Formats: sequence, structure tokens, C-alpha cells
Amino acid sequence: MTDSISNETAANPPRSWREAWLVYLRPESLRMLALGFAAGLPLMLLLGTLSFRLREAGIDRSTIGHLSWVGLAYGFKWAWAPFVDRVPLPGLTRMLGRRRSWLLLAQLVVMCGLAGMALVNPRDALQPLVIWALVTAFASATQDIALDAYRIESAPTKEQAALAASYQTGYRLAMIWSGAGVLWLAARAELTGAGSYQNSAWQLAYLVMAASMLVGVITVLLSPEPARVELPPARSAGEWVRSALLEPFADFFRRYKWHAAVILGLIAVYRISDVVMGIMANPFYVDMGYSKDEVATVTKIYGVVMTLVGAFVGGSLSMRFGVMRVLMLGAILSAFTNLLFAWLAGYGHSVPALIAVVSADNLASGIASAAFVGYLSSLTNISYSASQYALFSSLMLLLPKFVAGFSGDYVNAHGYAHFFTSTAVLGLPVLLLVWAAGHVKKSREPAAHPAATAEG
Repeated sequence: MTDSISNETAANPPRSWREAWLVYLRPESLRMLALGFAAGLPLMLLLGTLSFRLREAGIDRSTIGHLSWVGLAYGFKWAWAPFVDRVPLPGLTRMLGRRRSWLLLAQLVVMCGLAGMALVNPRDALQPLVIWALVTAFASATQDIALDAYRIESAPTKEQAALAASYQTGYRLAMIWSGAGVLWLAARAELTGAGSYQNSAWQLAYLVMAASMLVGVITVLLSPEPARVELPPARSAGEWVRSALLEPFADFFRRYKWHAAVILGLIAVYRISDVVMGIMANPFYVDMGYSKDEVATVTKIYGVVMTLVGAFVGGSLSMRFGVMRVLMLGAILSAFTNLLFAWLAGYGHSVPALIAVVSADNLASGIASAAFVGYLSSLTNISYSASQYALFSSLMLLLPKFVAGFSGDYVNAHGYAHFFTSTAVLGLPVLLLVWAAGHVKKSREPAAHPAATAEG
């Protein structure tokens, strides 16, 4: 690793291993675990499990790939993030505060959207399912905006990696529950001899997922509102537009100047290998002959364990050795595990092989995600935490999800093995950008920037 990344450790002396692990038992970390669960639950039901359901219903791979563009709602959440940052909700904001009121509203809409998806049969008509999926995606993205701001405002910068790890652990547990859990529920609800696709079984599974959002609702109601950062009142409508819509982004570019191009480039492509590959993972399982029970068992048991290990290891390593080192490690591991899926495509149907590949993939993803969320959090100014983090997380998903929309077409043309290998190659430019971002971090460390005291 370069001196630029090593310099981060020198500037921030590492904590002891005991201190690095005990931070996960703090109330704010446990709170973030539950809220991360609520944030992660809709994602698989929109992009992962839904693709399994659609493939089982006989929907072709190209259509499934194109339907993944529903996830672009996450890529444009920066557009309404300033309103979540500034606009109060009548009644709710007075009772719960700015962050919790938006969280609660978004969670309730997610519950309604998942219930709507449950009651639609994709074999009869796809359009109603797509509409409910869009409602769910929009509400889920809004929940992410408010939750990211809540997390950033709940702890100082040096503890953001730990909160990110707790958040990611809850997020990943929810993805496993909404991935493996929903498959297990659907398999248990199937009637013998009623056909390979039974929509009633999927309806039950999705309704249970909607009810599972109560974890987030209860946590929001029991959680404290973080200290509010008071901003000067606008003297006119034009000034409000400038301060709410333009200033959060202008602040970032003022602070980082030309370095912003390197940072934004890294954000745009860091998760591209995982996101593009993930859209075709469940159709791949179906086409390889894995049953719902096999996929659910492997992802539920081994996926949970390795996700937990990856998230906590990633958070702890980031606190001890610096986030840039772990970003590099995560980028390397993410590309490598995609090659394992290419190997599995040629190996054939094998549960032990699936266990090995899924375990490695979840470990790599947990490490990379914890470090990446911690890195994004360190870039924000707490005065604009919702807007700026929404910009970063939107950019993180926009290009990968757009490219992922063509994944079904690519698999149809070239096969799964070639597709997974290509997604690994997509991760190679990330290594250069992590190295460059490390140089940016080194160049800025000797002199704190004007907003340093406000960053969270």
C-alpha cells in the first residue's frame, strides 16, 4: 500500500482491539443495527428476490434485467434529498423531530408498497407490479436519505466506521431475511402438485416481509432525535432554493476543489462489480437447478455468518488501520469473488460449491461495504448531511444500476461464465481510483479544511 494510505494511520493512531470491538455494544450502534435492518429489507425484494420470483414465473432474463432499472430510484435520491433535509412534515416533525419523522413516513410507505407487490401476480400483468415496486423504491430511497443523515449526526467522524459496520450488519441481515427468508417462506407455503410457480406462496412471503418493517418503525419511535444543526433562516424564496438545493453540493466542491473529481469517480464505480453481478445471481441459481430451499439454506446459514464477520471485520480494521487500506482490500476481494461465480457456472449444480462461493462473496461484500460507508460518511459536512450523503450514495448506484439493466441481454448473448468474468474486470479501475483517493486524503491531512469541525 502506498505512503498516502499509510499516512492515514499516522494521523489517526489506532485504537486497541478491545476498544475497537466494544464500540459495537454502545446504544447508538445497536440502534443502527435495527435501523439498518429496516433499510436493507426492501432492496432484495425489489432487485434480488423479485428476480427469482419473476424467473420462476417464466419471465425472460432480458425483461428481468430491464426491470432492475426500478432501482435507479436510489440513484436519483439526491434530487429530493434537500427537501428531506429541510422541509418539516406537518404534525410528525413537531412530535418526532426532523430525522425521525421522515424515517417513519418512509417506512410506512415501504410497508404499503411491499403489500401491493404481494397481491399482484406477475403472470397476469407486470405493470401493476412495476408500479408498486416503484412506490417501494422511492420510499426506500427516502428512508435511506433520512437514515444516513441520522447516522452521521449521531456520532463523531472517528466512530462513523463502527456505526457503518453496525448499519451494514443490520442491512445485510435484512437482505438475507428478504432473500433466503422469503424463499424459505414461499417454499413452506407451496402446495404439493400445484405447479412450479404458486403466486399464493409468494403473496404470503411478501406480506411477512411488509410486516418485518415494524422493526424499523418501533426503533424510530423509541430512538432519540440527534441534536439539530440550526441553519440561518432564508430571507426569500430564492435564498431558500440556493441554501437548500445548491449550497450542499457547492460546499462539497469548495472543500475538495479539483480533488472532488477523483472522489466522485471512486464513488461512482466502487460497487460496480457487486451491483452488476447481483442482478443475475438469482436467475443464475434458478437456471442452475437450485431449489428455493437450497438457495435459502445456503444464504441463510453461511451468508449470515460471513456477512456478520465481513461487516464487523471491515469496521474494526477501518478503525484500527484506516479506511483507505480496507477500501483497497474490499475492492480486490469483490472482483475476485465474481470470478468464483464464473467458476461455479462451469462446475455445475453443487451445494458445497455454492456454499463456498456465497460465503466468500458475503465476506468480501461485508468488508467492502463497511469501509465504503465509513469513507462516504467522512466526506460530509454535518450541516448538509442528508443532501451530501444522498449525492454520494446516489452516485454510488447510478452507473452500476444502469449497466446492470443490460445484464440479462449480456447473459443471453454470452452465457453466465463470461458475464461473471466481465463483472470482475469492471472492478479493476477501482483499484487505481482507491490509490488516487489515498493521495487526495494525504494532501488534505496536514491542514484541516474549513468545515472540518462540522463534519460527521
